[in-house]
Amino acid sequence: MSLDETPPPPSKWHDTFLRITQKGWLVSVLAMVLAVLAGGILIAVTDEGVQTASGYFFQRPGDTFAAIGESVGGAYAAFFRGAVFNPGAPTFARAIRPLTETLTFATPLIAAGLGVALAFRIGMFNIGGRGQMLMAAAGAGWVAGSLQLPWGVHMVVAVLAGIAAAALWAGIAGLLKATTGAHEVIVTIMLNYIAIYLLLFMLRRPGLLQAPGQSNPTSAAAQSTAVFPELLGPQFNLHFGLVLVILATLLVWWIIERSALGFKFRAVGENPNAARVAGIDVKRMYVYGMVISGALIGLAGASQVLGTITTGFTVDIDAGIGFDAITVALLGRSTPWGTFAAGILFGAFKAGGFSMQAAAQVPVEIVVVVQALIVLFIAAPPLVRAIFFLPSPERDRRRAERAHEKALKAKADAELQAVTK
Repeated sequence: MSLDETPPPPSKWHDTFLRITQKGWLVSVLAMVLAVLAGGILIAVTDEGVQTASGYFFQRPGDTFAAIGESVGGAYAAFFRGAVFNPGAPTFARAIRPLTETLTFATPLIAAGLGVALAFRIGMFNIGGRGQMLMAAAGAGWVAGSLQLPWGVHMVVAVLAGIAAAALWAGIAGLLKATTGAHEVIVTIMLNYIAIYLLLFMLRRPGLLQAPGQSNPTSAAAQSTAVFPELLGPQFNLHFGLVLVILATLLVWWIIERSALGFKFRAVGENPNAARVAGIDVKRMYVYGMVISGALIGLAGASQVLGTITTGFTVDIDAGIGFDAITVALLGRSTPWGTFAAGILFGAFKAGGFSMQAAAQVPVEIVVVVQALIVLFIAAPPLVRAIFFLPSPERDRRRAERAHEKALKAKADAELQAVTK
């Protein structure tokens, strides 16, 4: 091939393969596959039947493999029946109840995950989800348990109170970062501790949040006029919070992808110095971003108080959702609909984990390990690509750059030789 000739272009199938394998969502899917496989290994190792059969593996190896298949298959079958659909249920309503439980668990996870994902897009790490949820619970819980308002209005006011309380709490971190440069991770962690003890103080004061005649730190029950209405009837726990979460996902998508504010958020997240040179007020974006992030997490806190735990709550109202939201946002690649799907997946983990423990005697901690492994694999895309022998975008880019430099050098040498002749 002469110097002026160009190498043949790659085939259509090769180009399509590269486009698919270089997508971020594929790494997320493969990370879940690896985590499920690792979870299956843990299930097999901890199963008593597998342990017994492995004792005489060399005499009858088939028994060990059969025990592994029974334990892993039974566990994941129980997970499916507890999280998606129960084909053995006597009625259709009972059969789809697992799916409604998954959506119920997913509702606050999606809302909190959207808040963390939005902060990620601005280049901020909002690790204060727990504190913001607790402040939202305090605001929504006080309105729901103390005020007397008409149905509908009471619910709206309670939700807005929870959102506002969380937004203000998160705004403290944004304001400190903008004015003093304080790192939001440190500030939000400290605010978590302040929120815990502040809520505990309010739960021990009858005039604030403590239920009348109650000595334990427990809030008053939410009044019926403030409780989220049921979506599918009293036989299901699914409530109006799911509708609000869907609307919140649409709103976040519009903010990030279609609004001028979202463009500024993305610019600051990519390069705050370049955004500053372009005329964007980076400090203001930090404050706005944390306020909106806190408001979304506040929706999760209000959903817990008004839709899930309506009989009164304690300082554990967040149920670990504030930290699980970080995992949800990472799995969703900090995109609105990716976070929505990741929230449903983790809601399935919560709903199906209890079924695995009850039906297959699988320790519920294994579900937590699977979730942690998902985060581990997502945080290491080169590892996932190496395991599945996928091409690396960075490696292909460097290879193309080297080939281009080599071609330019060869052309320059040929031109130099032609001139010297």
